[in-house]
Amino acid sequence: MRAAVVTFPGSNCDVDLAEAVAAAGGNAELVWHRNADLDGFDAVLLPGGFSYGDHLRPAAIARLSPVMRDVRSFAAGGGLVLGICNGFQLLCEAGLLPGALVVNTSLRFQSETVSVRVERTDTPFTKRLEPGAVLDMPIAHAEGRYYAEAATLERVTDEGLIAFRYVNRSGETHPSANPNGSAHSIAGLVNARGNVLGMMPHPERAVDILMGSTDGLGIFESLTASAAVGAAS
Repeated sequence: MRAAVVTFPGSNCDVDLAEAVAAAGGNAELVWHRNADLDGFDAVLLPGGFSYGDHLRPAAIARLSPVMRDVRSFAAGGGLVLGICNGFQLLCEAGLLPGALVVNTSLRFQSETVSVRVERTDTPFTKRLEPGAVLDMPIAHAEGRYYAEAATLERVTDEGLIAFRYVNRSGETHPSANPNGSAHSIAGLVNARGNVLGMMPHPERAVDILMGSTDGLGIFESLTASAAVGAAS
């Protein structure tokens, strides 16, 4: 797999993301957002960080970058797009995923390890994961609370777009296990076609035992395996 990791001013997880792809057997290239040419790539990855310093609101300026026009075209053609943390915020700002990521209910920046439950294993990003598996991954954000209007939340639920939910170690959703107050404990979301995934936890920070967890590796192994067969499902 050849993946493009798009770097914006303020991105700070781009190198970690490229190394996570390599750990799963793929190849990743860092591409500057102004010079990005996505032709020939099998996947596009939008990293965490603070694009444009989170001015106005997270990813509100990055969504206007010329590369996002190409990312939209790439996704419309069935290309695999993964956005993590600021990348998830960007996918929502760009209209590639429904809803928005707003300020945590704690009103604080939160950096901690959380548990998420795998809700979907039929996507290109989760096919190597076990249904219902509980994964430990770090979060690091101040605006990670998933929000959408009631009609959108109903559609997201009815269409099965929720890929990951925040849970406790027993795998159960509970307010105490929902670190940011996300609606329906949503930690990750896919689009209806299944080729775009956004998630607030950082799987790229959980791919080596030295990091404390390898639970994120399965996402990159799924992505690499899917790209190898050109599958968007």
